[in-house]
Amino acid sequence: MTVVVEGLTKYFGSKAAVAGLSFEVQPGVVTGFLGPNGSGKSTTMRCMLNLDRPDKGHTTFDGRPYTALDQPLREVGAVLDAGYVHPGRTARSHLRWMAASNRLSNRRVDEVLELVGLTSVAGKRVKTFSLGMKQRLGLAAVMLGDPQVVILDEPGNGLDPEGIRWVRDVLVHLAGQGRTVLVSSHLLSEMAMMATTLIVIGQGQLVEQSSVEAFLAKYADHWVQFASPQVAAVAAALQAGGATVEHVNHTTIQVRGLTAVDVGEAAARCNATVHELANHTGSLEDAFLLATASVQEYQAGAL
Repeated sequence: MTVVVEGLTKYFGSKAAVAGLSFEVQPGVVTGFLGPNGSGKSTTMRCMLNLDRPDKGHTTFDGRPYTALDQPLREVGAVLDAGYVHPGRTARSHLRWMAASNRLSNRRVDEVLELVGLTSVAGKRVKTFSLGMKQRLGLAAVMLGDPQVVILDEPGNGLDPEGIRWVRDVLVHLAGQGRTVLVSSHLLSEMAMMATTLIVIGQGQLVEQSSVEAFLAKYADHWVQFASPQVAAVAAALQAGGATVEHVNHTTIQVRGLTAVDVGEAAARCNATVHELANHTGSLEDAFLLATASVQEYQAGAL
């Protein structure tokens, strides 16, 4: 199921939280939805699900707005705030209430409780849950209707490392089944391991929509790391040829402006023994910071 956002605009007073935003989310891959604080990610997701009414634009799920879905849990599963659950309800009663609204069985409730690891606490009230347990309950609610579209806002909040890895594995598995997965997260190291495509916004507008590989190629740092006992001679030769050379230590340099093949050939001309010759790419976090530098809502001062 393809999700299409077209010209989405939402004002709060005179401020545009989202301004003419358009993008598509395709099935079969995990799509990361990224942006600095205040960029409009949560507002966009709320407008997509008609929790906030946009001033302009619309969102469709295979050509239909969310409000036209007769049994939305069977088609779109979403959690935008894991803590937004009646604290007096038990986990099981919360899910049974949701299931009844979409004519889903109580057996399915027990299945998803087991899926997220909450069977043993299904009879406890939600007010006793940690944030991580509430995140798991939210994922159980998402999976109740076995939907084709999954939309999650910061699903890793409050989870321990095992829980974060479990969420990642679940989302990759769902995408592998051909579902449409849109996930917002500030855990960029996790996003780098699960997302295939990225939608990056800033100040309510689209900054970039591309594959992770294309995003890194455009915004990430790239260098060749070279190590040799004869590193000084090789560094001098590379600098003479116009490359940028940075010394890491007395045997290792980082070279920018040349390929690994270029560096290797220069080393051969210097009769240098090669201990390391490898291409390196900067992190998704660094690439994201560069891509959004001009659209940061809040700028911290220098330390």
